[in-house]
Amino acid sequence: MARATLPFLLLVALVLFIATYNTVTMIFRHSVEGGHGVDGGYPDPEIANRVDREDRPSSFSDPVIKRPPRTESSKRMPFHVAVTATDAPYNKWQCRLMYYWYKKFKDQPGSEMGEFTRVLHSGNPDDLMDEIPTVVVDPLPPGLDRGYIVLNRPWAFVQWLQKATIKEEYILMAEPDHIFVKPLPNLARDEFPAAFPFFYIKPTDHPQLVQKFYPASMGPVTDVDPIGNSPVIIKKSLLEQIAPTWMNVSLKMKEDPEADKTFGWVLEMYGYAIASALHGVQHILRKDFMIQPPWDLEVGNKYIIHYTYGCDYNMQGKLTYGVIGEWRFDKRSYLRGAPPRNLTMPPPGVPESVVTLVKMVNEATANIPGWEKAVSKDEVNLVEKVHGAAKKIPGRKGQS
Repeated sequence: MARATLPFLLLVALVLFIATYNTVTMIFRHSVEGGHGVDGGYPDPEIANRVDREDRPSSFSDPVIKRPPRTESSKRMPFHVAVTATDAPYNKWQCRLMYYWYKKFKDQPGSEMGEFTRVLHSGNPDDLMDEIPTVVVDPLPPGLDRGYIVLNRPWAFVQWLQKATIKEEYILMAEPDHIFVKPLPNLARDEFPAAFPFFYIKPTDHPQLVQKFYPASMGPVTDVDPIGNSPVIIKKSLLEQIAPTWMNVSLKMKEDPEADKTFGWVLEMYGYAIASALHGVQHILRKDFMIQPPWDLEVGNKYIIHYTYGCDYNMQGKLTYGVIGEWRFDKRSYLRGAPPRNLTMPPPGVPESVVTLVKMVNEATANIPGWEKAVSKDEVNLVEKVHGAAKKIPGRKGQS
C-alpha cells in the first residue's frame, strides 16, 4: 500500500471528519424536524465453479494477509456478536434462529463468543425485546435510503457504538440469515480484522468506479478487499473509526447513478470495503468463515451457514436453480411470517450443506417457545400451492 505524507494524511482526516460531521448533523436535524430487506438476485449458476482467491489471475489478486499463529498460552479474546435488523416478520424469525444457535455454541470449548446484541434500526421496541438482547436505534430519515433499506446498517452501527456499553474489545458484525454451526473463535488479530471473501465483490473489475471513492492517490484498487461488512470480526476501536466513513461512502455511492446501477444490492458491501481501505485497514481473508448453500456443498470446517440463496431441487436431488424445485427452501418464501416447524427434509442426493441447514432450522423451531405463533398460515399455504404447481408444470420459472 502506498505511503502518504503526514500533511496529506492530516488533510484526508480533516475531509473525512467534516463529511462525517455534516452527515450525522443532517441526520440528527432530520430526526428532530421529522419527528434487510429482501436481498434477492441470483448469480449465474456457472459461478458455482468459481476458483478460490489464491487461484485467481494476477489481475484480481493482491497479497493475502496471513493469520498470525496463536499459542496455547494465548489469552482468550472474546468478541461481541452484533446483528442489525428491522422489525419485519421476515427479519424476526431469522434473528430468533440465529440467537438460538448462538446460545447453543457460546459456552462450548473453542468458542470466544461474548455477549449478543440485536441492533434494531426501526426506531421502536418490538415483541422480541425480552427474548433477544436488543438496542433500538433510529432508521435513516425518510427517503435517504432511496428504497435500499440496507443503507440503515452502517448508520445503525454508528449509533450503537455511541450509545451502548460494549465490554468486549472485538465485535463480530453478523446478519440475521447466519446460523452458527460450531463454536466460533476470534479469527481477527490485533489491527487485522477477519472477513469472508465474497466471490461477487470484485473491486478490481471496476477500477475507475472504485477510484471515485478511493482515489488513486491513496493507493491501488487492490487495497480494497473483496468483502462486505459481514461476517467480519474487528477491533471495536477500528470499527468506531470506520463506521462513520462506511456510512458516508455508502450514501455517496447510492447518490451516484453509475455506482448505484453497477453495485446494486451489494452497494453497501462495497461501501464497507472502500471505507476500510480509506482507513488503511486490510482484512485477513477467511474462506472457512462461512458457506453459502447451494453453491457450497459441504459444511466441513466452516463456522457459519449463510442461507441467502434459495435451494431448489427435484426429487432426484438435482439442483434446479432459477426454477422452482419440487423440494425447496428459500427464506423469501416466508416474508410475512416464520416457516412452520418440522420442514420436510430434502430428497436423497441433495448436498450435505443443505441437509444440515434444514436440520438446524428444524431443531431451532422445535425448541424456541411460541414459534408457531409467528407462522403465517396463509404464506405456508401459498408455499405448498407453489410447490404443487412446480410438480405439475415442469420448467416453470421461479422468482427471486
